[in-house]
Amino acid sequence: MKPTTKPLWTPTEDAVAAANITRFADYARDAFGAPAGGYRDLHRWSVDQAEDFWRAVWRFCGIIGEGGDGAVVKDREQMPGAQWFPEARLNFAENLLCGGDDGDRPAIIFRGENGATRRLSHAELHNHVARIAEALAQLGVAPGDRVAAYIPNIPEAVTAMLAAAALGAVWSSCSPDFGARGVLDRFGQIGPKVLFCADGYFYNGKRHDCLEKVRAIQAGLPALEKVVVIPHAAERPDISAMKDTVLLADFAPVSPNRAAGAAIPFRRLPFNHPLYIMYSSGTTGAPKCIVHGAGGTLLQHVKEHQLHCDVRRGERLFFFTTCGWMMWNWLASGLASGACLMLYDGSPFVPRADALLDFAAEERIGIFGVSAKYLDALGKAGAGPARTHDLAALRAVLSTGSPLSPEGFDFVYEKIKSDVCLSSISGGTDIMGCFVLGNPALPVRRGEIQCAALGMKVAALDDHGADLPPEKKGELACRAPFPSMPVAFWNDPGGHKYRAAYFEKFPGTWCHGDYIAFTESGGAIIYGRSDAVLNPGGVRIGTAEIYREAEKVDEVMESLVIGQRWRGDVRVVLFVRLRDGARLDAALSEKITAAIRRNATPRHAPAKIIQVADIPRTRSGKIVELAVRSVVHGEEVKNKEALANPEALALFAGLAELAKE
Repeated sequence: MKPTTKPLWTPTEDAVAAANITRFADYARDAFGAPAGGYRDLHRWSVDQAEDFWRAVWRFCGIIGEGGDGAVVKDREQMPGAQWFPEARLNFAENLLCGGDDGDRPAIIFRGENGATRRLSHAELHNHVARIAEALAQLGVAPGDRVAAYIPNIPEAVTAMLAAAALGAVWSSCSPDFGARGVLDRFGQIGPKVLFCADGYFYNGKRHDCLEKVRAIQAGLPALEKVVVIPHAAERPDISAMKDTVLLADFAPVSPNRAAGAAIPFRRLPFNHPLYIMYSSGTTGAPKCIVHGAGGTLLQHVKEHQLHCDVRRGERLFFFTTCGWMMWNWLASGLASGACLMLYDGSPFVPRADALLDFAAEERIGIFGVSAKYLDALGKAGAGPARTHDLAALRAVLSTGSPLSPEGFDFVYEKIKSDVCLSSISGGTDIMGCFVLGNPALPVRRGEIQCAALGMKVAALDDHGADLPPEKKGELACRAPFPSMPVAFWNDPGGHKYRAAYFEKFPGTWCHGDYIAFTESGGAIIYGRSDAVLNPGGVRIGTAEIYREAEKVDEVMESLVIGQRWRGDVRVVLFVRLRDGARLDAALSEKITAAIRRNATPRHAPAKIIQVADIPRTRSGKIVELAVRSVVHGEEVKNKEALANPEALALFAGLAELAKE
């Protein structure tokens, strides 16, 4: 069903005039001859004149470093293979620590579910990074060495990452809810020299110890020279039985001989020097190690923060994330735009369902980022923060992780705040950013992502690789290179895995794996992962269309849909997790089916609806349709450690209902 086209929210003329993206458009017109029209004209210029656009972003957003006087991109026609800013030299950490002159202004504000709070000023952040960078250098950490972290979303995660980046080391992190095997599946491929970890963490009202798992991880990483333990769950954890292990305070001590604000020896390196190693979900095999460069990550993030999210100096920027999801890396980059990072660790529903909203109200957060599932859960819980919380400072709500339903849009505007820019965003780990996202100078329409990202030549393609017109669903693709494409996959000689991941379906065009339609208004609607698209009777159906209708039903808390191979065709099977006390009887099953048939199409209606007690998801909260499909078909699911609740997969094995008509 097509969303309504009437805007839910429209920025005022004064807000549009004050937006960073408006100032950027004026700058680009004056300095580079960009057109004077609206956003579509600006976007067209940003992809047609990509060299001018990215040079303009570098200058407008205040990148620190030498950009070079030569071409912005070499071999632009190569995809992959284009080289951005081949003459540039920069340091990622130097750009993020640019707020040192702000002294006592907060750089990081942390809150844990157990009530712990901490604040770091820009001066304190600089000094913490300086101490850790010095300690790493004394250990011999050099450009290209890997520094890993098994850590909750605490300030030390940011300071250790910045210290590693200052030296040109490559950072990689996992959240502490991973088991030792899942960590080794990732870090075991990259051979880190140093591992930062916390002694424990808090989640869902419980304290969880990490040190036993850390010992197993340490034993499985032969290249590891030092483990640095950060006290978090205990004041001084006992590490006496752990070899080559030291507490952070002893590794990077406060020295009376060190002057406050001591210089950090930033290593300026080439634009594509590796900064991060990220990981694919790993639910269909060993996780792929995706290497991202410092320059591309920085340029993409400042563009998104300043132009698309309207981040301003001193802005309080929040995203609910763990250190194992790329949104943590995205959030950390907010420092480069002068934002104050708002970190939260723990369950978003402990001690109560509105814990994150308490944080937003009490700390006057301006940009509040969460998952679509979180917003859905708030709605199901009957939350009404517009009535219960002072959200006067809130200017924007960001949503990602899965498509935000039209009802999710309604919830934000009716129950959170009516005057806010709701930016549903979509991209991912693979590109360190977004293909489609928000815009503070455009209206928000129900169920639509506002626009294609500047500098990204995105399209919806049919099965033959031809561009589809507006309102037609197809593969989300990008027709031209962009700076935050991965530098490489780790241990991928010749780039064969890299090319197979993104360019096998449409050579020379990035195929992202999402099912999308662009709208007449210039927005976009994501219909789920294209590899999970259903094909009953040969008709392509996006899974998000079914979730949207099933989860409107009050009894349904969440759902998962797959295509089951059945008698030479595919039939749609819907699994539902219901409210406590609810039971899937014939009446409820018909209620769900009728809602899907009425609001989507009859072809969307499931052939089977089955109640389950839990739904498996990755550690970043995404449901794993492909893993469930494998279990239903009796196929092996590799790397279950990638799941937050792998035990849930057993609920889908050998179901008698799936052997029947």
